[in-house]
Amino acid sequence: MTTRQQEQASTARVPKARVDKFEERRAELGEAALTTLATLGYARTSLREIAQNTEFSHGVLHYYFTDKVDLIVCSVKQYKARCVKRYDHAVDSATTFDELTEGFLQSLADTLRDEGHMHRLWYDLRSQALFEAAFRDDVTEIDKSLEAMIWRIMARFEELAGVPTGLPPAAAYSLFDGLFQQGLLRHLSGEADAAERMKDDVRAAILRLFPRPAELRKPAVARKRRA
Repeated sequence: MTTRQQEQASTARVPKARVDKFEERRAELGEAALTTLATLGYARTSLREIAQNTEFSHGVLHYYFTDKVDLIVCSVKQYKARCVKRYDHAVDSATTFDELTEGFLQSLADTLRDEGHMHRLWYDLRSQALFEAAFRDDVTEIDKSLEAMIWRIMARFEELAGVPTGLPPAAAYSLFDGLFQQGLLRHLSGEADAAERMKDDVRAAILRLFPRPAELRKPAVARKRRA
């Protein structure tokens, strides 16, 4: 059974009028469990273990979530949704190629340093999807949202540089996701310059994709917001 089916089964246990409240409570519990999940990872986590590290009882967690897969997916989805909004702000506020580059790099470095354990949970979940069919639909959905986020950034680079990326969305996502994952591994291994090395690698990739003349350093005409 996929987590989507599990969610449907969970909401089926309560009257229809209470479904929204039920989902709100799931979201609250998923958020509260994030730190424990990110610390322990998939293999060492169970609903009982999460209950022991939070203020919620095992019974409460089991009522709102079918199993640990259901809870982990709920938590990671919420976290990654916030990540997407963070990068969208960097895209919307940039008016020059350099502003977009530096805003993108700084957002990557900040989340690497401040939220590395959360990203570690995501990569753990994505790896488990290779073995656990229950994860695959949800991992694919999250991956698609991240791919779309990267493509919005690439589209803005195209506007400011006046040249296309030359890569399809999936390839562009794989490039920057791979560089971030390498940086994350260095960071978790204790390398003090991991974030700066990642920024250098990402900057080099951007400049290879979008070679630019000097005039692109000048402020660009404010773009019309897309509907």
